[in-house]
Amino acid sequence: MQANSEAVLIEVEDEQIAGTFLTPQNKVPGVLFVHGWGGSQQRDLARARGIAGLGCVCLTFDLRGHEGTLAKQQKVSREDNLRDILAAYDRLAAHPAIDSDAICVVGSSYGGYLSTFLTQRRPVKWLALRVPALYRDEQWETPKRQLDRQDLEVYRAERLRPQDNRALAACAEFSGDVLLVESENDHLIPHQTIMNYRSSFRRSHSLTHRIVDGADHALSEEACQQAYTSILVGWVTEMVVGARLGRG
Repeated sequence: MQANSEAVLIEVEDEQIAGTFLTPQNKVPGVLFVHGWGGSQQRDLARARGIAGLGCVCLTFDLRGHEGTLAKQQKVSREDNLRDILAAYDRLAAHPAIDSDAICVVGSSYGGYLSTFLTQRRPVKWLALRVPALYRDEQWETPKRQLDRQDLEVYRAERLRPQDNRALAACAEFSGDVLLVESENDHLIPHQTIMNYRSSFRRSHSLTHRIVDGADHALSEEACQQAYTSILVGWVTEMVVGARLGRG
């Protein structure tokens, strides 16, 4: 997203000197935040405000089965929530200020997992995943609350390849820039799961992997929240500024 350039002549007494106006393009990047299972858009709002200050349009939202639709949580499936994300993406992309070729998706845990499928269905330039979860491909339309937690613990500790899991296969196809954030003391998403994701991004333009020291899955400590915010805002700043300078 290079700047628009306009040559001008500047009057000085009886002469003219040459000048050039450099102005930002009208369209700006968009950032979609996707929260995790049991979460909400509330924690994303503060980060979205910071990123909006960079000149981006941000959208946060609540997945079905959360907050105002909590009563539906027993029935929502991964398919239902993926449709939520697609609808939210389309709403963001339709914003008149958005550059549709410069959309970033920030997903946490369950939201990060589902965001990988979004990249196969919609254009995504930048993808940030914090402690992305991983699920078996089977029972896709089964209500998420009915999935076997103990089985998931075993599955997430396995070494998996893109051909073993559809989410990892989506990662293998992604050619944009990636941020992968891990929590050091995560009891839900083991290091092996993070490495499964990391090794799957075979075609990414760039891959940044960061670990939040001392953090649990939910970033319960305020210092961990701040550390993640710093990592995310720094990375988005690098990506957005790079794109605006034409290095995207």
